[in-house]
Amino acid sequence: MRPTLILAAALSLGLCTLARADQKLPPDQQAKVEAMLRQEGFTKWDEIELDDGMIEVDDAIDAAGKKFDLKLDPQSLAIVKRKAE
Repeated sequence: MRPTLILAAALSLGLCTLARADQKLPPDQQAKVEAMLRQEGFTKWDEIELDDGMIEVDDAIDAAGKKFDLKLDPQSLAIVKRKAE
């Protein structure tokens, strides 16, 4: 195989992986995540996405006004990681 062809194949595989990295949640699961966030005291958030098998919530703001990035277990919707911004 020519080096140019190998490079082109590698790049196309990489771009396909990047395109599938962040996925929007189905509407019913999105609603469940939003309900859980409200129950946990969060008042606002930006994006909710599925990434690497985890649900990620960007810039979730709690009742005290603090901002967090969250990772949720997709089965239980439990917060497994909370990173202050």
